[in-house]
Amino acid sequence: MSNETIPAAADGGAAGSENLTPEQVAELRAAAVKGVDAQERFVRLYADFENYKKRAQRERDETRKGTIESVATRLLPTLDNFEAALNAAQQPGTTLETLRAGVAMILGQFRGVFTELGIEEIESVGLLFDPSLHDAVSQQETLEVEEGRIVQQLRKGYRTRERLLRPASVVVARPPAPDPAADSTFS
Repeated sequence: MSNETIPAAADGGAAGSENLTPEQVAELRAAAVKGVDAQERFVRLYADFENYKKRAQRERDETRKGTIESVATRLLPTLDNFEAALNAAQQPGTTLETLRAGVAMILGQFRGVFTELGIEEIESVGLLFDPSLHDAVSQQETLEVEEGRIVQQLRKGYRTRERLLRPASVVVARPPAPDPAADSTFS
Protein backbone atom coordinates (compact mmCIF):
# COMPACT_ATOMS: atom_id res chain seq x y z
CA MET A 1 0.00 0.00 0.00
CA SER A 2 1.12 3.56 -0.57
CA ASN A 3 1.45 6.18 2.13
CA GLU A 4 -1.48 8.21 0.77
CA THR A 5 -3.98 9.40 3.32
CA ILE A 6 -7.62 8.72 2.73
CA PRO A 7 -9.74 11.83 3.17
CA ALA A 8 -12.88 11.40 5.24
CA ALA A 9 -16.22 12.10 3.61
CA ALA A 10 -17.79 15.35 4.60
CA ASP A 11 -20.85 13.62 6.05
CA GLY A 12 -18.78 11.35 8.32
CA GLY A 13 -19.30 8.33 6.09
CA ALA A 14 -16.79 6.22 4.26
CA ALA A 15 -13.81 7.70 2.51
CA GLY A 16 -14.15 8.57 -1.12
CA SER A 17 -12.69 5.99 -3.48
CA GLU A 18 -11.19 8.61 -5.83
CA ASN A 19 -7.93 8.80 -3.82
CA LEU A 20 -7.43 5.01 -3.62
CA THR A 21 -5.21 3.03 -5.89
CA PRO A 22 -6.77 0.15 -7.81
CA GLU A 23 -4.86 -2.29 -5.56
CA GLN A 24 -6.32 -0.69 -2.46
CA VAL A 25 -9.83 -0.83 -3.90
CA ALA A 26 -9.30 -4.52 -4.73
CA GLU A 27 -8.04 -5.16 -1.20
CA LEU A 28 -11.07 -3.38 0.30
CA ARG A 29 -13.44 -5.35 -1.92
CA ALA A 30 -11.72 -8.63 -0.97
CA ALA A 31 -11.92 -7.68 2.73
CA ALA A 32 -15.60 -6.81 2.37
CA VAL A 33 -16.28 -10.18 0.72
CA LYS A 34 -14.40 -11.94 3.52
CA GLY A 35 -16.39 -9.96 6.10
CA VAL A 36 -19.68 -10.92 4.47
CA ASP A 37 -18.55 -14.57 4.30
CA ALA A 38 -17.53 -14.51 7.97
CA GLN A 39 -20.85 -12.97 8.97
CA GLU A 40 -22.77 -15.60 6.99
CA ARG A 41 -20.71 -18.38 8.63
CA PHE A 42 -21.37 -16.83 12.04
CA VAL A 43 -25.12 -16.66 11.39
CA ARG A 44 -25.16 -20.31 10.27
CA LEU A 45 -23.09 -21.43 13.27
CA TYR A 46 -25.29 -19.46 15.63
CA ALA A 47 -28.40 -21.04 14.13
CA ASP A 48 -26.79 -24.50 14.34
CA PHE A 49 -25.92 -23.88 17.98
CA GLU A 50 -29.43 -22.70 18.82
CA ASN A 51 -30.85 -25.80 17.10
CA TYR A 52 -28.40 -27.97 19.08
CA LYS A 53 -29.51 -26.39 22.38
CA LYS A 54 -33.19 -26.99 21.52
CA ARG A 55 -32.48 -30.59 20.46
CA ALA A 56 -30.44 -31.27 23.64
CA GLN A 57 -33.25 -29.85 25.80
CA ARG A 58 -35.81 -32.03 24.01
CA GLU A 59 -33.59 -35.08 24.54
CA ARG A 60 -33.18 -34.27 28.26
CA ASP A 61 -36.95 -33.84 28.58
CA GLU A 62 -37.58 -37.16 26.81
CA THR A 63 -35.02 -38.92 29.01
CA ARG A 64 -36.61 -37.45 32.13
CA LYS A 65 -40.09 -38.51 30.97
CA GLY A 66 -38.83 -41.99 30.11
CA THR A 67 -37.19 -42.34 33.51
CA ILE A 68 -40.33 -41.24 35.33
CA GLU A 69 -42.44 -43.65 33.28
CA SER A 70 -40.01 -46.50 33.96
CA VAL A 71 -39.97 -45.92 37.72
CA ALA A 72 -43.74 -45.43 37.88
CA THR A 73 -44.34 -48.62 35.90
CA ARG A 74 -42.17 -50.56 38.35
CA LEU A 75 -43.96 -49.04 41.37
CA LEU A 76 -47.54 -49.53 40.14
CA PRO A 77 -47.80 -53.18 41.27
CA THR A 78 -46.65 -52.12 44.74
CA LEU A 79 -49.31 -49.40 44.81
CA ASP A 80 -51.91 -51.95 43.73
CA ASN A 81 -50.87 -54.24 46.60
CA PHE A 82 -51.10 -51.40 49.14
CA GLU A 83 -54.64 -50.69 47.97
CA ALA A 84 -55.48 -54.40 48.21
CA ALA A 85 -54.09 -54.46 51.76
CA LEU A 86 -56.28 -51.51 52.74
CA ASN A 87 -59.32 -53.25 51.25
CA ALA A 88 -58.43 -56.46 53.09
CA ALA A 89 -58.13 -54.54 56.37
CA GLN A 90 -61.79 -53.53 56.03
CA GLN A 91 -62.99 -57.11 55.52
CA PRO A 92 -64.44 -59.00 58.49
CA GLY A 93 -62.21 -61.79 59.72
CA THR A 94 -58.94 -60.12 58.72
CA THR A 95 -56.43 -60.53 61.50
CA LEU A 96 -53.58 -58.29 62.48
CA GLU A 97 -51.15 -61.09 61.65
CA THR A 98 -52.58 -61.41 58.13
CA LEU A 99 -52.23 -57.65 57.59
CA ARG A 100 -48.71 -57.66 59.02
CA ALA A 101 -47.69 -60.46 56.65
CA GLY A 102 -49.25 -58.66 53.68
CA VAL A 103 -47.53 -55.37 54.46
CA ALA A 104 -44.20 -57.21 54.91
CA MET A 105 -44.64 -58.73 51.44
CA ILE A 106 -45.38 -55.30 49.96
CA LEU A 107 -42.28 -53.87 51.66
CA GLY A 108 -40.23 -56.67 50.11
CA GLN A 109 -41.72 -55.87 46.73
CA PHE A 110 -40.89 -52.18 47.19
CA ARG A 111 -37.30 -53.01 48.17
CA GLY A 112 -37.06 -55.21 45.09
CA VAL A 113 -37.94 -52.22 42.91
CA PHE A 114 -35.25 -50.19 44.70
CA THR A 115 -32.75 -52.97 43.99
CA GLU A 116 -33.72 -52.97 40.29
CA LEU A 117 -33.15 -49.20 40.23
CA GLY A 118 -29.74 -49.53 41.92
CA ILE A 119 -30.91 -47.85 45.14
CA GLU A 120 -29.42 -49.19 48.35
CA GLU A 121 -29.90 -48.50 52.04
CA ILE A 122 -27.05 -46.89 53.95
CA GLU A 123 -25.98 -49.05 56.89
CA SER A 124 -25.37 -46.92 59.95
CA VAL A 125 -25.64 -48.46 63.43
CA GLY A 126 -22.23 -49.31 64.89
CA LEU A 127 -20.31 -47.48 62.18
CA LEU A 128 -18.30 -44.31 62.59
CA PHE A 129 -20.26 -41.17 61.84
CA ASP A 130 -19.61 -40.04 58.24
CA PRO A 131 -21.00 -36.57 57.44
CA SER A 132 -21.18 -37.46 53.75
CA LEU A 133 -23.66 -40.27 54.53
CA HIS A 134 -25.20 -39.40 57.89
CA ASP A 135 -27.10 -36.51 59.41
CA ALA A 136 -26.46 -36.36 63.18
CA VAL A 137 -29.66 -35.22 64.83
CA SER A 138 -28.41 -35.71 68.38
CA GLN A 139 -25.71 -37.23 70.57
CA GLN A 140 -26.06 -39.81 73.30
CA GLU A 141 -23.76 -40.02 76.29
CA THR A 142 -22.49 -43.57 76.72
CA LEU A 143 -19.45 -45.52 77.85
CA GLU A 144 -20.61 -48.65 76.01
CA VAL A 145 -19.90 -47.34 72.50
CA GLU A 146 -16.79 -45.61 71.18
CA GLU A 147 -17.11 -41.86 70.68
CA GLY A 148 -18.18 -40.92 67.15
CA ARG A 149 -19.93 -44.23 66.47
CA ILE A 150 -23.61 -44.36 65.57
CA VAL A 151 -25.77 -45.76 68.37
CA GLN A 152 -29.19 -45.36 66.75
CA GLN A 153 -30.65 -44.77 63.31
CA LEU A 154 -33.81 -42.66 63.32
CA ARG A 155 -34.41 -42.61 59.57
CA LYS A 156 -32.77 -44.73 56.89
CA GLY A 157 -30.54 -43.16 54.28
CA TYR A 158 -30.38 -44.18 50.64
CA ARG A 159 -27.93 -43.86 47.78
CA THR A 160 -27.69 -44.95 44.20
CA ARG A 161 -24.23 -45.98 43.10
CA GLU A 162 -22.09 -43.11 44.35
CA ARG A 163 -24.84 -40.50 44.66
CA LEU A 164 -26.51 -39.78 47.98
CA LEU A 165 -30.29 -39.61 47.76
CA ARG A 166 -30.94 -38.98 51.45
CA PRO A 167 -28.58 -39.12 54.42
CA ALA A 168 -29.42 -41.39 57.32
CA SER A 169 -30.63 -39.50 60.41
CA VAL A 170 -28.59 -40.86 63.31
CA VAL A 171 -27.68 -40.49 66.98
CA VAL A 172 -23.93 -40.40 67.63
CA ALA A 173 -22.14 -41.61 70.77
CA ARG A 174 -20.16 -39.26 72.98
CA PRO A 175 -18.51 -39.78 76.34
CA PRO A 176 -20.47 -38.69 79.39
CA ALA A 177 -19.74 -35.21 80.68
CA PRO A 178 -17.71 -35.18 83.88
CA ASP A 179 -19.83 -34.82 86.99
CA PRO A 180 -18.97 -31.41 88.48
CA ALA A 181 -20.11 -32.52 91.97
CA ALA A 182 -17.67 -35.43 91.97
CA ASP A 183 -14.72 -33.20 90.96
CA SER A 184 -15.22 -30.48 93.57
CA THR A 185 -13.31 -30.70 96.80
CA PHE A 186 -14.34 -28.85 99.91
CA SER A 187 -11.78 -27.65 102.41
